[in-house]
Amino acid sequence: MLDGLVPPLLVVMLALVLFAGRRSYLQRRPQHRVPVDGAIIVAVVAFSGFLELEMGRTPTYKYGPVRLWSGDIYSNQNSQQVADPYTFTHLVHGAALYGLLRLMFAASPPSLRFAIAISAESAWEVLENTDVVINRYRADTIALDYYGDSIINSMADILACALGFWVAKRFPTWLTVSSIIALEVVLGFWIRDNLILNILMLLHPVEGIRTWQTGR
Repeated sequence: MLDGLVPPLLVVMLALVLFAGRRSYLQRRPQHRVPVDGAIIVAVVAFSGFLELEMGRTPTYKYGPVRLWSGDIYSNQNSQQVADPYTFTHLVHGAALYGLLRLMFAASPPSLRFAIAISAESAWEVLENTDVVINRYRADTIALDYYGDSIINSMADILACALGFWVAKRFPTWLTVSSIIALEVVLGFWIRDNLILNILMLLHPVEGIRTWQTGR
C-alpha cells in the first residue's frame, strides 16, 4: 500500500540504485558527470510525481483553473496552485540542504550534491503527500482543509528547493543564513507559519501555537 514510509523509501531506493549505477558508469566515462547527474534528477523527480499520482494526488487544482499563485493559505487552493506562501519554505530546504551536503560531501562535485539534495527533497514531497502525513497536518496544524499537494505544486516545491540550493551556492554563507532567518520571520508575521513552526507542529503540536495560528 502506498502510504506511510513506503513511498519515500521507494524514492530513496531508486536514488540509491541510480547513484550506484552512476559510479560504475562514470568510471568509464567521467566526462559525462553533469549529464548523468541531471538524468538522475529527472528520473527521481518523475518517479516521485508518478507515486503521488498513484497515491491519489491530483495533477492540478481540481475545482478551477490553474494559477501561478494562491496567497490565501486558508483556501482550498493552498498547495494546489503552482506556488503559494509555503513555496518559500522550500527555498529554505534547498539552502539548508546545500549547507549540510557541503559539510558532509565537501570533496564531491556540486552536480552530485545537487542530485542528492533533489532526491532528498523528492522523498520528502512524497512523504508529505501520504495519507498518514496529510491526516496529521489536518489534525494538528492550521492546515485544516489540507488534502495534499497537487502534483504541479509539488513539482514547483522541488523547483524552489533547487533554486534555494543554487542561490546558497552562489551567496556567501552569512548572507544565506541571514536570508533564511529573514524569510522565516516574514512568513511568521505574514501567515503565522514558517518552516520551523511547520516542523514543530507536525512532530510535537503545541496548543498555544495552534490557537495563535488560527487567530482564536
